[in-house]
Amino acid sequence: MRIVAGTWRGRKLAAPEGRDVRPTSDRTREAIFNKLAHGWDADDFTLHGARVLDAFAGTGALGLEALSRGGAHVTFMDASPDSLQVLHANVEALAAQRQVSIVRGDATRPPPAPEACRLVLMDPPYASGLETPALTALAAQGWIAPGAVVVVEMPAGRDMVVPAGFTAVDTRTYGRAQVSFLRYLP
Repeated sequence: MRIVAGTWRGRKLAAPEGRDVRPTSDRTREAIFNKLAHGWDADDFTLHGARVLDAFAGTGALGLEALSRGGAHVTFMDASPDSLQVLHANVEALAAQRQVSIVRGDATRPPPAPEACRLVLMDPPYASGLETPALTALAAQGWIAPGAVVVVEMPAGRDMVVPAGFTAVDTRTYGRAQVSFLRYLP
């Protein structure tokens, strides 16, 4: 697993052993960030300078990719001690400590946000159904800015229940992954 593009292009990322964490593949991350870079009107959304939330962060691959491509700050949120250990190692290996905050917590019961984010990246455990309750809880706690772009990865072929305040913009399938792009318009 590596950073696909940007400042840290080609830098390798660590991942925990076993099947508990399923990092987003390089190919899927590349497709997500190509859509973020080229699929929006630049006056409507740009990654450059954005505050980002990587919920269910795991290894931090999605959020670190966002930083590498011009994001200003990423807050990583995960409840797993094993994932947090690997995440800390990946942040340290890239010397990105000043650009990140790491929150040990459950995205379905998040603490209040210090600041709202313009981009939310979410890759909950497959088949968990946690994306809808997490989005609702994150919005209620102020993590998601009005107009924010939200990217949710799920297993291919699964329909997402889009919570109130969110609008589905696009859905794409990359192998076994399905990625939904939403806007938060409360």
